[in-house]
Amino acid sequence: MMKDPDHVIIDQLLAGDQGVYAVLVDKYKSYAYTIAQKILQNRPEAEEAAQDAFIKAYQHLSGFNRESKFSTWLYRIVFNTAISYRRRNRHQFQSIETTVIEYSGDADGLLEKTDKKKYLNQAMLKLSDADRTALTLFYLEEFSLEEIADITGMQANTAKVRIHRARQRLADELIVILNQEALTL
Repeated sequence: MMKDPDHVIIDQLLAGDQGVYAVLVDKYKSYAYTIAQKILQNRPEAEEAAQDAFIKAYQHLSGFNRESKFSTWLYRIVFNTAISYRRRNRHQFQSIETTVIEYSGDADGLLEKTDKKKYLNQAMLKLSDADRTALTLFYLEEFSLEEIADITGMQANTAKVRIHRARQRLADELIVILNQEALTL
């Protein structure tokens, strides 16, 4: 039976070769950032939360239980770190001067795709953190129910139910948003 490549790197780290941690960071930084971004909805905060999560993972590497995948353990740390950031910064408001507004002057197809994304993002923002995270992990990151359960700390059946109900709430929010949009035309 082949040993998990991540476990080999962890063995090297625990043996004193700190330089190999960069391999794990490079491998998982995109997913870590994506999870943090979906929770925080703020690029600089998401980057900071992902970095802090990698530092926490490094500091607690000796406590890593090899029965689960390293990625699942790391994403759990990212999830908890991002939630902590969100709670800490709950009452901060974004200044209009620092708000980034994207503009694209491409063809109608891109505009339609952008509209779909806009409405989907609006609906996602109306969901709870837990619902938004569950949908993101399942549909965008394509994690299994078991992996989502490990990351979020819930049972796999609970994750399945949460995803189903979150999808229903998302559909309800989209109906409200699209009806409001239709009324303004």
